[in-house]
Amino acid sequence: MTIRRLTPQDFDAVIAMDAAAVGHPRTSYFERRLKTALANPALHVQFGAERDGSLVGFVMARQMQGQFGRAQPALRLEAIGAAPGERGQGIGSALLSKLDEEARRLRIPEIRTTASWRNHAIMQFFDRAGFELGDDLVVDCHVRDHLLESHESDQVLAPPHLTGFSSTETDYSASPGNDFEALARDKVDLRTLKAEDLYDIVRIDERITGRRREVYIYELVDEAMNDSAVRVSLVARVAGIAVGFVMARTDFGDYGRAEPVAVLDTIGVDPDYAHRGIGHALLSQLLINLDGLRVERVESVAARKDFGLLGFFYDIGFRPSPRLGFVKRVG
Repeated sequence: MTIRRLTPQDFDAVIAMDAAAVGHPRTSYFERRLKTALANPALHVQFGAERDGSLVGFVMARQMQGQFGRAQPALRLEAIGAAPGERGQGIGSALLSKLDEEARRLRIPEIRTTASWRNHAIMQFFDRAGFELGDDLVVDCHVRDHLLESHESDQVLAPPHLTGFSSTETDYSASPGNDFEALARDKVDLRTLKAEDLYDIVRIDERITGRRREVYIYELVDEAMNDSAVRVSLVARVAGIAVGFVMARTDFGDYGRAEPVAVLDTIGVDPDYAHRGIGHALLSQLLINLDGLRVERVESVAARKDFGLLGFFYDIGFRPSPRLGFVKRVG
């Protein structure tokens, strides 16, 4: 068996292996993964296992450089699989070993992923592979099952990063139907993030994190605005000044999920505008946008000790998810 990098020619075989595992093909999901990997090859780590000229397994990961407020880089394991007749033959272990090797080469200290605790097979696989329960808590909320109506002010500033660059992204920010009541979002100007907002977001990010991350933010912007089916992003303005932003991505397959879910990567509010309802306004509009996309659930990740951010989420209806976060330290 040979472990090598995946090529575009491998993706039909990858889709077939994945379909055998989840019960249906997720062609659009893997096409988007391929598109983003080709556009930003330095951020993606994708390997295949080949035997006798045939692809018998695959692993797909991407670099994390600040998602969910993290300060240190990690590899995010997005998908792993083996051909039906090849399972139990050590293919997954060989692929993860190669992923470890690549992480060491890139000087990335850990590999992170999530999985449902109900998926006992993947729980056992992660255990054997050396993963441990991570220090992150996954929380989620149904887009119609929230408590935003009862809030008129922010409770916390969440660690941010960024989105947005050109406006290929569909603009839902002026939705005529308001299913969630007119909240604080009516007091601020909410719109789709555009190119001219870039440096305002860098400024807000720096004020909250204490670091200037232009390169990282630009990469997120570029990916976000070049794949409108994946990213949903908003910026909040008061008197013409950008004071907050939110970014989420509509996820149609990460971590083996079969149903669409939105992953909220970040929400950030300028400290000068804290406790004015900006964060709740952004989330209210985001939920309306996701409802328009027929995405029923939104999910995010927070450190278990980040009581401020968790309090913000719980206060508006998020609850612990059946998905658990796992981490593997790279030796």
